[in-house]
Amino acid sequence: MSDNGNETGAFLAGFVVGGLVGAAVALILAPQSGEESRRLMREKAYELRDRAEDIAEDARKRAEMMAEDARKRAGEFGEDMQQRAEAMGERGKQMYEEQRSRLKDALEEGKKAAARKRVELMGGESEATPQSEG
Repeated sequence: MSDNGNETGAFLAGFVVGGLVGAAVALILAPQSGEESRRLMREKAYELRDRAEDIAEDARKRAEMMAEDARKRAGEFGEDMQQRAEAMGERGKQMYEEQRSRLKDALEEGKKAAARKRVELMGGESEATPQSEG
């Protein structure tokens, strides 16, 4: 975008300078009287001013459109990032719960295996399933 702004500014400057140089050359080479030359110079100056205002207005409108487009794209990008972050957060919660459940199951199985081994080491005194602790 900054390159486009520089190009527009350079164009405007070149346009105005070119117009002034052209008007000055026309006055110098023109076979009119001084009064006629001054009148022509005023008319050309007004024309150049009007053109410059039109070009500046057009450049301003284009800049506003580009700025609005940039704001719109930034908003869409922000919404997309927010949705992705929320989805990742939900996936993280889901993975946490899955791992928590697996760990809980593994601990329970470990307790049962330890209780069975304890019974086995004590000589197999009881074949009944021991109560889990905790």
